[in-house]
Amino acid sequence: MQTASTIQNHLMQALSKADCHCHTLFSDGTLSPKALLDLAKEKQLTGLSITDHDTVDAYPIALPYAKQLGISLVPGIEISAHYQNASIHVLGYAFDLSNPVLSLFCERLQAQREERNHKILAKLAHINLPVTMTEIQERFPGGTIGRPHIAKIMVEKGYVKTMQKAFQRFLGEKQRCYVGGMTITVPEAIEVIHAVGGFAVLAHPHGLKPKVLEALCEMPFDGLEVYYGHLSLKQEQPILSIAVRKNWLITGGSDFHGEKKSFHGLGCSFTPPETFAHFVERTNSHQLAIENTSLNSHSV
Repeated sequence: MQTASTIQNHLMQALSKADCHCHTLFSDGTLSPKALLDLAKEKQLTGLSITDHDTVDAYPIALPYAKQLGISLVPGIEISAHYQNASIHVLGYAFDLSNPVLSLFCERLQAQREERNHKILAKLAHINLPVTMTEIQERFPGGTIGRPHIAKIMVEKGYVKTMQKAFQRFLGEKQRCYVGGMTITVPEAIEVIHAVGGFAVLAHPHGLKPKVLEALCEMPFDGLEVYYGHLSLKQEQPILSIAVRKNWLITGGSDFHGEKKSFHGLGCSFTPPETFAHFVERTNSHQLAIENTSLNSHSV
């Protein structure tokens, strides 16, 4: 039997229809930006934020197509960072896509990813499981390459039966072909998001160790991802309590990647309408500033 709070939560999310955590083939998703937006339209979503890992390359394609479909698309990114020995993902929303600080930061992130990938491939070659960067790039052209892409090739070459096995035996933390992730700290990620006019949100905090979560919540985040995937109200409640106590933004999303994670269906979790309204307002203010700058430059 549903409680009154459960019903209220579901109604609030249904009104929003804005999934603010999903991925395209520009990072580790399986759909193109247009295919993702088509799916969002099919599911009657009214808002979306594409949060590819360490890149915003989907947006030149996605923005005009979203406008054509009548979907409010808010700029987003998921930055791979770390705190002590923990891998932490920081979501950025409603920032200025044209800000050069953002593009330089993404270039730095991509360079670090490329270096890490080459080290992983060297370790695989050392144990006679060769995968080349050429193979990966031919299979996944034009996007950010990471461990899921390497795992997919390992499955296709018959080294392992599933991607999960690739991580369990070789690519996961503490496994023999694992290479430490990004060198970006959580405060650095937050600082960059703020520098380009965005909101910084702690991604999927539900599984973090209590002491780690407590320390992160002392950092200058703007919000917490309370509603995530198919988590239950019981799982979400502790994070919701923290967000309410700190008067932070409450966000939500599916973390949809496509066929690889079909259990995270697009639109299975939403961002509350009041939060998405903040995102849209901030996004529009950036666009207005760009237009005013352009007009002023032409009038000189």
